[in-house]
Amino acid sequence: METKLMILASSLSDFALLGLLNEDTSSRLSTVQSLSSSQFNLIYNAFSLAIAAMFGSALFFLSAQAQVGQKYRLALVVSAVLVSIAGYHYFRIFDSWGAAYSLQNGVYTLTGVPFNDAYRYVDWLLTVPLLLVETVAVLALPGTEAKPLLTKLVGASILMIGLGYPGEISNDFTTRAIWGTLSTIPFVYIIYVLWVELSKSLERQPESVQKLVRTMRLLLLLSWGVYPIAYILPLIGVTGTSATVGVQLGYTIADILAKPIFGLYIFAIAVAKTKFDREQGNENGMAHDAPELDIVPATVKASS
Repeated sequence: METKLMILASSLSDFALLGLLNEDTSSRLSTVQSLSSSQFNLIYNAFSLAIAAMFGSALFFLSAQAQVGQKYRLALVVSAVLVSIAGYHYFRIFDSWGAAYSLQNGVYTLTGVPFNDAYRYVDWLLTVPLLLVETVAVLALPGTEAKPLLTKLVGASILMIGLGYPGEISNDFTTRAIWGTLSTIPFVYIIYVLWVELSKSLERQPESVQKLVRTMRLLLLLSWGVYPIAYILPLIGVTGTSATVGVQLGYTIADILAKPIFGLYIFAIAVAKTKFDREQGNENGMAHDAPELDIVPATVKASS
Protein backbone atom coordinates (compact mmCIF):
# COMPACT_ATOMS: atom_id res chain seq x y z
CA MET A 1 0.00 0.00 0.00
CA GLU A 2 2.77 2.41 0.93
CA THR A 3 4.55 1.61 -2.33
CA LYS A 4 1.40 2.41 -4.32
CA LEU A 5 1.00 5.72 -2.49
CA MET A 6 4.61 6.64 -3.21
CA ILE A 7 4.14 5.87 -6.91
CA LEU A 8 0.95 7.96 -6.95
CA ALA A 9 2.68 10.88 -5.22
CA SER A 10 5.54 10.71 -7.72
CA SER A 11 3.10 10.73 -10.62
CA LEU A 12 1.25 13.73 -9.22
CA SER A 13 4.57 15.55 -8.84
CA ASP A 14 5.37 14.94 -12.50
CA PHE A 15 1.95 16.20 -13.55
CA ALA A 16 2.37 19.27 -11.33
CA LEU A 17 5.53 20.20 -13.18
CA LEU A 18 3.46 20.42 -16.34
CA GLY A 19 0.58 22.12 -14.58
CA LEU A 20 -1.61 19.05 -15.00
CA LEU A 21 -3.22 17.94 -11.78
CA ASN A 22 -6.33 17.03 -13.75
CA GLU A 23 -6.27 14.73 -16.78
CA ASP A 24 -9.07 16.72 -18.39
CA THR A 25 -7.02 19.53 -19.88
CA SER A 26 -10.15 21.35 -21.04
CA SER A 27 -11.06 22.08 -17.40
CA ARG A 28 -7.78 23.83 -16.63
CA LEU A 29 -7.76 27.56 -16.03
CA SER A 30 -5.01 28.18 -18.61
CA THR A 31 -6.78 26.45 -21.51
CA VAL A 32 -10.32 26.03 -22.79
CA GLN A 33 -11.75 23.55 -25.25
CA SER A 34 -11.98 26.06 -28.09
CA LEU A 35 -10.97 29.60 -29.02
CA SER A 36 -12.04 31.81 -31.87
CA SER A 37 -9.44 32.66 -34.49
CA SER A 38 -9.11 36.21 -33.16
CA GLN A 39 -8.68 35.03 -29.55
CA PHE A 40 -6.03 32.46 -30.44
CA ASN A 41 -4.14 34.92 -32.64
CA LEU A 42 -4.27 37.63 -29.97
CA ILE A 43 -2.32 35.43 -27.54
CA TYR A 44 -0.15 34.00 -30.31
CA ASN A 45 0.89 37.49 -31.44
CA ALA A 46 1.36 38.68 -27.85
CA PHE A 47 3.84 35.85 -27.28
CA SER A 48 5.60 36.79 -30.54
CA LEU A 49 5.82 40.42 -29.41
CA ALA A 50 7.31 39.33 -26.09
CA ILE A 51 9.99 37.25 -27.84
CA ALA A 52 10.99 40.19 -30.05
CA ALA A 53 11.01 42.60 -27.09
CA MET A 54 13.15 40.29 -24.95
CA PHE A 55 15.81 39.42 -27.51
CA GLY A 56 15.85 42.92 -29.01
CA SER A 57 16.42 44.52 -25.63
CA ALA A 58 19.14 41.96 -24.83
CA LEU A 59 21.10 43.13 -27.86
CA PHE A 60 20.59 46.75 -26.86
CA PHE A 61 21.74 46.26 -23.26
CA LEU A 62 24.89 44.44 -24.38
CA SER A 63 25.78 47.05 -26.99
CA ALA A 64 25.01 49.98 -24.68
CA GLN A 65 27.66 49.11 -22.11
CA ALA A 66 30.10 51.55 -23.71
CA GLN A 67 27.70 54.36 -22.87
CA VAL A 68 28.03 53.96 -19.10
CA GLY A 69 30.80 53.86 -16.53
CA GLN A 70 32.63 50.67 -15.74
CA LYS A 71 31.01 50.15 -12.35
CA TYR A 72 27.50 50.35 -13.83
CA ARG A 73 28.03 47.87 -16.64
CA LEU A 74 27.27 44.87 -14.44
CA ALA A 75 23.67 46.09 -14.17
CA LEU A 76 23.36 46.13 -17.97
CA VAL A 77 24.87 42.66 -18.24
CA VAL A 78 22.35 41.38 -15.68
CA SER A 79 19.57 43.08 -17.68
CA ALA A 80 20.76 41.37 -20.87
CA VAL A 81 20.92 37.96 -19.17
CA LEU A 82 17.47 38.49 -17.63
CA VAL A 83 15.68 39.32 -20.89
CA SER A 84 17.57 36.56 -22.72
CA ILE A 85 16.26 34.00 -20.22
CA ALA A 86 12.77 35.44 -20.61
CA GLY A 87 13.07 35.38 -24.40
CA TYR A 88 14.01 31.70 -24.34
CA HIS A 89 11.06 30.81 -22.12
CA TYR A 90 8.65 32.84 -24.25
CA PHE A 91 9.90 30.92 -27.27
CA ARG A 92 8.99 27.71 -25.44
CA ILE A 93 5.62 29.15 -24.36
CA PHE A 94 4.96 30.28 -27.95
CA ASP A 95 5.76 26.80 -29.26
CA SER A 96 3.66 25.10 -26.56
CA TRP A 97 0.66 27.34 -27.31
CA GLY A 98 0.83 26.51 -31.01
CA ALA A 99 1.00 22.79 -30.24
CA ALA A 100 -1.93 22.91 -27.80
CA TYR A 101 -4.47 24.11 -30.40
CA SER A 102 -5.25 23.31 -34.02
CA LEU A 103 -7.59 25.07 -36.44
CA GLN A 104 -10.70 23.05 -37.23
CA ASN A 105 -13.71 24.51 -39.07
CA GLY A 106 -12.57 28.05 -38.31
CA VAL A 107 -12.18 27.39 -34.55
CA TYR A 108 -9.02 26.56 -32.61
CA THR A 109 -9.59 23.44 -30.50
CA LEU A 110 -7.37 21.54 -28.08
CA THR A 111 -5.16 18.94 -29.70
CA GLY A 112 -4.56 16.96 -26.52
CA VAL A 113 -0.97 18.23 -26.26
CA PRO A 114 -0.87 20.09 -22.92
CA PHE A 115 -0.05 23.77 -22.80
CA ASN A 116 2.84 24.04 -20.34
CA ASP A 117 2.26 26.87 -17.84
CA ALA A 118 5.30 25.77 -15.84
CA TYR A 119 7.56 27.67 -18.25
CA ARG A 120 6.37 30.95 -16.75
CA TYR A 121 7.19 29.98 -13.19
CA VAL A 122 10.58 28.56 -14.14
CA ASP A 123 11.23 31.88 -15.89
CA TRP A 124 10.07 33.99 -12.95
CA LEU A 125 12.12 31.92 -10.52
CA LEU A 126 15.22 33.01 -12.45
CA THR A 127 14.33 36.47 -13.74
CA VAL A 128 12.60 38.07 -10.75
CA PRO A 129 15.66 37.72 -8.47
CA LEU A 130 17.85 39.01 -11.33
CA LEU A 131 15.54 41.98 -11.76
CA LEU A 132 16.07 42.93 -8.13
CA VAL A 133 19.82 42.34 -8.46
CA GLU A 134 20.06 44.81 -11.34
CA THR A 135 18.06 47.35 -9.32
CA VAL A 136 20.65 47.31 -6.55
CA ALA A 137 23.67 46.87 -8.86
CA VAL A 138 22.98 50.01 -10.90
CA LEU A 139 23.13 52.17 -7.77
CA ALA A 140 26.69 50.94 -7.06
CA LEU A 141 26.05 50.94 -3.30
CA PRO A 142 28.77 50.04 -0.80
CA GLY A 143 28.97 46.33 -0.08
CA THR A 144 27.76 46.83 3.49
CA GLU A 145 24.50 48.23 2.10
CA ALA A 146 24.11 46.21 -1.08
CA LYS A 147 24.58 42.73 0.41
CA PRO A 148 21.79 42.95 3.05
CA LEU A 149 19.41 44.45 0.47
CA LEU A 150 20.14 41.70 -2.05
CA THR A 151 19.76 38.97 0.56
CA LYS A 152 16.33 40.26 1.57
CA LEU A 153 15.07 40.97 -1.95
CA VAL A 154 16.30 37.79 -3.63
CA GLY A 155 15.13 35.56 -0.77
CA ALA A 156 11.67 37.14 -0.70
CA SER A 157 11.32 36.95 -4.51
CA ILE A 158 12.09 33.21 -4.58
CA LEU A 159 9.58 32.66 -1.79
CA MET A 160 6.96 34.72 -3.63
CA ILE A 161 7.27 32.69 -6.84
CA GLY A 162 7.43 29.36 -5.01
CA LEU A 163 4.28 30.04 -3.01
CA GLY A 164 2.34 31.25 -6.05
CA TYR A 165 2.91 28.17 -8.20
CA PRO A 166 0.71 25.64 -6.32
CA GLY A 167 -2.25 27.99 -6.68
CA GLU A 168 -1.53 28.68 -10.35
CA ILE A 169 -1.75 25.00 -11.33
CA SER A 170 -4.78 24.23 -9.17
CA ASN A 171 -8.32 23.98 -10.51
CA ASP A 172 -9.70 24.51 -7.01
CA PHE A 173 -10.49 28.17 -6.35
CA THR A 174 -9.98 27.85 -2.58
CA THR A 175 -6.52 26.38 -3.07
CA ARG A 176 -5.73 29.15 -5.56
CA ALA A 177 -6.85 31.81 -3.08
CA ILE A 178 -4.83 30.36 -0.18
CA TRP A 179 -1.56 30.08 -2.08
CA GLY A 180 -2.13 33.44 -3.75
CA THR A 181 -2.52 35.06 -0.34
CA LEU A 182 0.63 33.38 0.97
CA SER A 183 2.53 34.56 -2.11
CA THR A 184 1.38 38.12 -1.47
CA ILE A 185 3.21 38.28 1.88
CA PRO A 186 6.76 38.25 0.44
CA PHE A 187 5.51 40.52 -2.36
CA VAL A 188 4.48 43.15 0.18
CA TYR A 189 7.83 42.70 1.96
CA ILE A 190 9.71 43.36 -1.30
CA ILE A 191 7.72 46.55 -1.81
CA TYR A 192 8.56 47.58 1.76
CA VAL A 193 12.29 47.04 1.20
CA LEU A 194 12.26 48.98 -2.09
CA TRP A 195 10.24 51.88 -0.71
CA VAL A 196 11.55 52.15 2.84
CA GLU A 197 14.96 50.56 3.20
CA LEU A 198 16.26 51.44 -0.27
CA SER A 199 15.11 55.04 0.19
CA LYS A 200 17.73 55.47 2.90
CA SER A 201 20.44 54.73 0.35
CA LEU A 202 18.90 57.03 -2.25
CA GLU A 203 19.53 60.12 -0.14
CA ARG A 204 23.17 60.13 -1.30
CA GLN A 205 22.27 59.71 -4.98
CA PRO A 206 22.11 62.62 -7.46
CA GLU A 207 18.70 64.25 -7.78
CA SER A 208 18.29 63.01 -11.35
CA VAL A 209 18.92 59.45 -10.19
CA GLN A 210 16.49 59.78 -7.30
CA LYS A 211 13.74 60.84 -9.73
CA LEU A 212 14.47 57.94 -12.07
CA VAL A 213 14.48 55.43 -9.21
CA ARG A 214 11.13 56.74 -7.94
CA THR A 215 9.62 56.32 -11.41
CA MET A 216 11.26 52.90 -11.80
CA ARG A 217 9.73 51.71 -8.53
CA LEU A 218 6.31 52.88 -9.66
CA LEU A 219 6.79 50.97 -12.93
CA LEU A 220 7.72 47.90 -10.92
CA LEU A 221 4.61 48.25 -8.77
CA LEU A 222 2.45 48.77 -11.86
CA SER A 223 3.86 45.81 -13.76
CA TRP A 224 3.88 43.49 -10.76
CA GLY A 225 0.34 44.60 -10.00
CA VAL A 226 -0.80 42.99 -13.26
CA TYR A 227 0.30 39.53 -12.09
CA PRO A 228 -2.10 39.26 -9.12
CA ILE A 229 -4.92 40.71 -11.25
CA ALA A 230 -4.42 37.96 -13.84
CA TYR A 231 -4.01 35.43 -11.04
CA ILE A 232 -7.33 36.27 -9.37
CA LEU A 233 -9.47 36.49 -12.52
CA PRO A 234 -10.91 33.00 -11.97
CA LEU A 235 -11.54 33.85 -8.30
CA ILE A 236 -13.85 36.74 -9.24
CA GLY A 237 -15.91 34.70 -11.69
CA VAL A 238 -13.91 35.24 -14.87
CA THR A 239 -13.59 31.70 -16.21
CA GLY A 240 -13.51 29.80 -19.49
CA THR A 241 -12.36 31.67 -22.59
CA SER A 242 -12.19 35.04 -20.80
CA ALA A 243 -9.90 33.61 -18.11
CA THR A 244 -7.61 31.93 -20.63
CA VAL A 245 -7.19 35.06 -22.74
CA GLY A 246 -7.04 37.41 -19.73
CA VAL A 247 -4.42 35.40 -17.84
CA GLN A 248 -2.09 34.85 -20.79
CA LEU A 249 -2.39 38.41 -22.11
CA GLY A 250 -2.05 39.92 -18.62
CA TYR A 251 1.07 37.94 -17.76
CA THR A 252 2.66 38.78 -21.12
CA ILE A 253 2.04 42.53 -20.80
CA ALA A 254 3.38 42.46 -17.24
CA ASP A 255 6.52 40.63 -18.37
CA ILE A 256 7.23 43.19 -21.11
CA LEU A 257 6.83 46.04 -18.64
CA ALA A 258 8.85 44.36 -15.88
CA LYS A 259 11.78 43.21 -18.03
CA PRO A 260 12.74 45.16 -21.20
CA ILE A 261 10.95 48.38 -20.20
CA PHE A 262 12.27 48.16 -16.63
CA GLY A 263 15.72 47.48 -18.08
CA LEU A 264 15.56 50.74 -20.02
CA TYR A 265 15.13 52.55 -16.70
CA ILE A 266 18.19 50.70 -15.40
CA PHE A 267 20.09 51.98 -18.44
CA ALA A 268 18.82 55.54 -17.89
CA ILE A 269 19.97 55.45 -14.25
CA ALA A 270 23.39 54.14 -15.31
CA VAL A 271 23.70 56.98 -17.83
CA ALA A 272 22.63 59.58 -15.23
CA LYS A 273 25.14 58.27 -12.67
CA THR A 274 27.88 58.19 -15.30
CA LYS A 275 27.20 61.82 -16.18
CA PHE A 276 27.29 62.78 -12.54
CA ASP A 277 30.59 60.95 -12.02
CA ARG A 278 32.11 62.71 -15.01
CA GLU A 279 30.95 66.08 -13.73
CA GLN A 280 32.62 65.29 -10.43
CA GLY A 281 35.81 64.21 -12.22
CA ASN A 282 35.44 60.67 -10.95
CA GLU A 283 37.55 58.60 -13.35
CA ASN A 284 36.21 55.31 -11.95
CA GLY A 285 32.73 56.09 -13.15
CA MET A 286 33.65 57.52 -16.54
CA ALA A 287 32.31 55.93 -19.68
CA HIS A 288 34.66 55.32 -22.58
CA ASP A 289 33.87 55.98 -26.22
CA ALA A 290 30.67 57.78 -25.29
CA PRO A 291 30.93 61.29 -26.76
CA GLU A 292 27.27 62.04 -26.07
CA LEU A 293 28.06 61.79 -22.36
CA ASP A 294 31.03 64.11 -22.63
CA ILE A 295 29.71 66.91 -20.45
CA VAL A 296 32.75 67.42 -18.25
CA PRO A 297 33.44 71.15 -17.91
CA ALA A 298 36.48 72.40 -19.80
CA THR A 299 38.12 73.59 -16.56
CA VAL A 300 37.96 70.06 -15.18
CA LYS A 301 39.51 68.66 -18.36
CA ALA A 302 42.29 71.25 -18.27
CA SER A 303 43.13 70.53 -14.66
CA SER A 304 43.31 66.80 -15.34
